[in-house]
Amino acid sequence: MRPTSTAVPAGFFATRRRWLELRWRLLQRALTHSAFRDDELAFLGIAAVAGVLAALCVVVMRIIVTAIHVTAFQIPAGQPLSMGGVREWPLVLIVPVAGGLAVGAVTWAIRRKRPHEIVDAIEANALYGGRMSVRDSLNLALLSMLSSGVGASVGLEAAYTQIGSGLSSQLAEFLKLRRDDRRTLVGCGAAAAIAAAFNAPLAGAFFAFELILGSYTLAQLAPVTIAALAGTFVTRWVFGDDPVFTVSHGVHIHGWDYAVFLGLGLLSALVGIVVMRGATATEGWLRQHVPPAWLRPGIGAIPVGLLALVWPQVLGSGRGGIELDLHTALPLPFLIGLVLAKIAASAISIGAGFRGGLFSSALFIGSLMGGAIAMLIDRLVPAAVLDPLAYSLVGMGTVAAAIVGAPTAMILLVLEATGDFAATVGAMVGVVAASIAVRHWFGYSFATWRFHTRGLKIRSPEDVAWFDEIKVGRLMRSDPKTVPVDITIAALRRAYPLGSTKQVFAIEDGKLAGMIDLSEAYGPDLEGDPAVLTARGLVHDAPFLLPTDGLRQALAAFGESRLETLPVVNDRNARQTVGYLTEAYALRRYAQELERRRGESDGGSSLFGGTPSTP
Repeated sequence: MRPTSTAVPAGFFATRRRWLELRWRLLQRALTHSAFRDDELAFLGIAAVAGVLAALCVVVMRIIVTAIHVTAFQIPAGQPLSMGGVREWPLVLIVPVAGGLAVGAVTWAIRRKRPHEIVDAIEANALYGGRMSVRDSLNLALLSMLSSGVGASVGLEAAYTQIGSGLSSQLAEFLKLRRDDRRTLVGCGAAAAIAAAFNAPLAGAFFAFELILGSYTLAQLAPVTIAALAGTFVTRWVFGDDPVFTVSHGVHIHGWDYAVFLGLGLLSALVGIVVMRGATATEGWLRQHVPPAWLRPGIGAIPVGLLALVWPQVLGSGRGGIELDLHTALPLPFLIGLVLAKIAASAISIGAGFRGGLFSSALFIGSLMGGAIAMLIDRLVPAAVLDPLAYSLVGMGTVAAAIVGAPTAMILLVLEATGDFAATVGAMVGVVAASIAVRHWFGYSFATWRFHTRGLKIRSPEDVAWFDEIKVGRLMRSDPKTVPVDITIAALRRAYPLGSTKQVFAIEDGKLAGMIDLSEAYGPDLEGDPAVLTARGLVHDAPFLLPTDGLRQALAAFGESRLETLPVVNDRNARQTVGYLTEAYALRRYAQELERRRGESDGGSSLFGGTPSTP
């Protein structure tokens, strides 16, 4: 018998590749079909997929950073770094400094290829309709894992939300989703990431509503919630029911405790402002005194390592330190020192160029601060009966709300971690006080403060980009009433009878000279012969608009000038009048566009039908 040949036929792999490419194109065509994209149930499935992807990234990143901690710091497996269990004290200084140099080198290499700033989820939803770069998100995740792995006082929450939102944005781009759906899916990725990181689906969902979406609508409720639940289920399947912290007993709160919680909220606001200001001050000092950017993380790691020689709990995000604080009676002097050391380490780490978030660090600082205040009150007023656990929980929520800027999410995090309604009400009192105080005294959360230092005027993820998409050139009237600046009053009256228009634009040497209010030309107190008197004395300076200006700039100009009509010129230098725009029409177009977008977001129709009329 002839042996059976096992050789692969010629062209087999090429045929198989073409078959797979065809099936992929057919799948992509089916998924991007308008009937699929517009189906509400299908979008819920997409949100669940986004949640699973974000959670898997959280799992992988958490495993990698834990492995780095065990290897670099020689700590026992399963023990968080911030519990202070480093056995070899030289590692406390050597690893952060060497790791800082590595972070600087990797950052320098990434900057050579990608010199622009990384767009995060808030910025993407505010300015770019939810579009994010997956490559930039992966770069940020790499830098955050390296920063946290070598002991910088930062957490992985920023990387979690970045990679979760980035993958969700890419999924929306692949499916050719509409702008509002893409922004919602970015929020789904962030919600799933936070829910997976803290085993808290409610906190994750409201983190997305408050920070990533900037609003709460019924159309967003289901997809964001499903994504948060999907993310939570994935991490529970991998790690089990592992909350960010556990409590050993129920919380006992008395009536006067709420007054102290109010004061704790105000103190937390000050601490949050110090951390944010401190990070900026550190960054500015290093920019001035350490010109090579790649060297700054290594330099910044020196004081962090020195602090860790006394308080090793400042290393890492602080998640393990929360458990240590809640279940160990730390001496008051050590506790106060650790609070100050963690504040300094967090601000220095961020300012020096380590990448990461302050979510877990804020929780740790708040836990320490609340416990310290409880111990101080107990020493000053021995007759007071208070529960240190309650103060630690309230402190966690207040400092995190002050820095991160998601008050409802912080309240729900306390509720989900403890299941204690009394602790939740106490946290609510402190969180509200901290949030109001930070808004009044400072005006920014950590994310929006970083935008401010970069020159971006973003206070929330509310979609403001569409303001600039509506240009003045589309809104203006192109028949401006113009007169020479030296026209006589009599000639001006003949050209424009009373009631024909409110104002005309004065031209001198072909350029806009200002605006003339016709009511002044017909005023009874006008002195001189109208046949001789010129209109030059009636010309008022007026700001002008350009055809390329956006609607936001136009509305700001109307507000500053307090004029009802503004001229539009072709160029700032030439200043040839090409049209004019009225405030009434600009506001009308704003209201129409806003209502249309709200209608799309809610899945309904706009109150305004048809196309906008001309001005």
